[in-house]
Amino acid sequence: MRLPELRGPVAVVCHDAGASNLLISWLEAMPGLRHWFRPVMQGPAASLWRRAFPDLPLVDDLAAALAGAHCLLSGTGWASRLEHEARVFAAEAGLHSIAVIDHWVNYPQRFVRDGHRILPDEIWVGDAHAADLARHHFPGIPVTQLPNLYLDGLSRLIGALPEAGSGDVLYLCEPTRNDWGRDMPGEFQALDYFASHAVLAGIPESARVRLRLHPSEPEGKYDAWLAARSPLFMRDDSESLADAMRSARWVAGCESYAMSIALHAGREVISTLPPWAPEFRLPQPGICQLRNIGVCA
Repeated sequence: MRLPELRGPVAVVCHDAGASNLLISWLEAMPGLRHWFRPVMQGPAASLWRRAFPDLPLVDDLAAALAGAHCLLSGTGWASRLEHEARVFAAEAGLHSIAVIDHWVNYPQRFVRDGHRILPDEIWVGDAHAADLARHHFPGIPVTQLPNLYLDGLSRLIGALPEAGSGDVLYLCEPTRNDWGRDMPGEFQALDYFASHAVLAGIPESARVRLRLHPSEPEGKYDAWLAARSPLFMRDDSESLADAMRSARWVAGCESYAMSIALHAGREVISTLPPWAPEFRLPQPGICQLRNIGVCA
């Protein structure tokens, strides 16, 4: 599976971490284009870009980055209008638009803001599940599956599963943006459910559990929850996701993309969605649903 050939200049527009990680791993493998990138990055994507390309400064003006570019390469995140506005500009300017989808949920909604739908000319994904979903939702748009260089590289950094009798739990937090009719954010309902039922998944009651914030979540969001459950529950402040996963035997969360990374790295992965939550949407069969513990492999 080869990377496609691009011509510069390339306007690269991202906000959320998921697509940024995929996209950056592909761009790093295109050294001939390095000085043709025009990066417009906000939110978590900005720090990821600076880490990967410290010598390629960010462009502040979206219109300037897109003017005269050969194509647009954009993410498809939730936390910003930036990528949507870039695709609107590209469509109006007749600029070829490529969108990167990094997850397996809410595909149509990724391209709608305030009722305005704008689709790209091409979609890139990093696995077969995502390719099938993209072709189903967008039958008229070419979909290209690329090698998941980010996932492969991160798995090597994480390393082997800790030896039996060692290792702890890494809990991957994420905003669910839904209270499931219970007047409490779904992510806190899932945490409570996990805290009460983790032993069903074979996790010892004495196991240490580290909570890692999602890049879009504010500092201190879980401090009160953790304070009521210390010392076994604590915040994870590892510098990178690889560092956070290295000592983990179990990785838990609702349906974060990072759960697929943990699975690829050989960890035992558990979805903590409670029985009253909506259907679990990640496609990987190796992820155990705590609420369906009787059917876990």
